[in-house]
Amino acid sequence: MTRAVISTIGKDRPGIVNAIAEIVNDLNLSIEDSRMTVLGGEFAVLMSVAGGTLPLQRLETRLGKLAEKLDLAFLFRRTAVRENVEGRVPYTVSVTAMDHPGIVHRVASFFSSQNINIYNLDTVTERAPHTGTPIFSLVMEVEVPPEIRIVELRDSFFYFCDDHDLDGELRPS
Repeated sequence: MTRAVISTIGKDRPGIVNAIAEIVNDLNLSIEDSRMTVLGGEFAVLMSVAGGTLPLQRLETRLGKLAEKLDLAFLFRRTAVRENVEGRVPYTVSVTAMDHPGIVHRVASFFSSQNINIYNLDTVTERAPHTGTPIFSLVMEVEVPPEIRIVELRDSFFYFCDDHDLDGELRPS
């Protein structure tokens, strides 16, 4: 089975998901994973599709034409099954703070410096109910290598959050 990842982004409007899913279905391909969201006024799709080599080639062509028609930015990339992450322990990281530049960079840098892979990341900024203060929230999933001691990682993350005025939590997924 061959796999590809597709990415599209364009002005948010009804019918984008249907148009993409219809083409995938017509070619008898399978959507394995996907993330779709509105960011600003733009609708973004990130999708992993699997099936035969020829249908995937046709998918690339047909989605390219659809992207032109709907004025979407479009990227198509062949890929393989994700390599085994044996021994790595999944953890969920949550961070909340008054919004300010650099939060994602600092948190990502903390985990990257310890060779901890981030494999999913979501952020949102909302207004506090009474004050209207922008509150930033981050939730990510990481893979902790087996050689890292979780107790030390938790302590280190706690001090990191304290040093950067972040409210953070690290828990098993």
